[in-house]
Amino acid sequence: MNKSDWKKFFEERVKRCKVLVVGDVMMDKYYYADVHKFASDAPVPVAKVVKRRSSLGAAANVANNLALLGCQTYIAGFVGEDHNFDTLSKQLSERKINQDGLIKTDSPTITKVRVISGHQQMFRMDFEDNSPKPEEKYSALSRYIKNLLNDSLDAIVLADYEKGVCTEYFCKNVIKTAHDHGVPVTVMPYGQRWIKYEQADYVTPNIAKINKVMLAPISGEDDETVERAGRYVMRKFKIKNVLATRSAHGVTLVSENDVAHIPTKSQEVYDSAGVADTVAAVFSMALAGGLKPSDGAYITNIAAGIVVSKSGTYAVSKDDMMNAMNLKNLDFEDAVSLPYAV
Repeated sequence: MNKSDWKKFFEERVKRCKVLVVGDVMMDKYYYADVHKFASDAPVPVAKVVKRRSSLGAAANVANNLALLGCQTYIAGFVGEDHNFDTLSKQLSERKINQDGLIKTDSPTITKVRVISGHQQMFRMDFEDNSPKPEEKYSALSRYIKNLLNDSLDAIVLADYEKGVCTEYFCKNVIKTAHDHGVPVTVMPYGQRWIKYEQADYVTPNIAKINKVMLAPISGEDDETVERAGRYVMRKFKIKNVLATRSAHGVTLVSENDVAHIPTKSQEVYDSAGVADTVAAVFSMALAGGLKPSDGAYITNIAAGIVVSKSGTYAVSKDDMMNAMNLKNLDFEDAVSLPYAV
């Protein structure tokens, strides 16, 4: 693809992409504090809060990326009836993310609260209940997904953080139902039980996640080693393709009959928070928009480079991508080829 084609993709095709994110929905809350004394009633430090912010986390951050890229975005998962859900719902509405697929439960909305002093995280509080949900809640989630597929979707992201949504039965059901409608499924894997992702079109692990299921750990430095690991994952878990992110070494796309190693420019990694969310979002956007998987891997690599250069969890936008690819002020007649990687 040349620069003109890329610009048309971002400006014309992405806005027609309909992508559903299914998985563990979370809120991230940050309290920034000055800590300079101990409490008078207990030998503990006192954090005087000077600033606070809330952001969409986990599956909600995947959806956030997709919405900022310009996709028509839907989200499905479990939430509680609490003030954290109110915050979550407001932010989803601001992004115009359809939240009809959020199923209310008796458990709290998963929320991680971090207290930060200077550049140091002092501690974290987690509000969650990962116990199995009643079967009728999974049935409601499945009905929503099937109805949405009947109305047409272009891609599904299964965002697994092992917080209760992505059981083996549920994942396999989503993948089969999506394939019955001709819709590809990209999985953000977690833990060791990848058999629940059987027949998924793509998984998007980093090297640390791949090592959770390898007999012996690998590094991300050697192309052939990463390719062999990808093929091992495909054989063992009956997964069709693997998009492995390799930090400073770029990304590798492993398919049945092909492999593509896409390097990245050396750059300072400021913060890797949220990179996995962005990788799944951008690659799924590419599939939804009809790009070849290799082109999807190419722009995913660019997006990951943007995120690691930012502080904290960062959701990449269409403008970020167009600026990084030098497309903002491009005339459609310009057909200069893009460099191999950013």
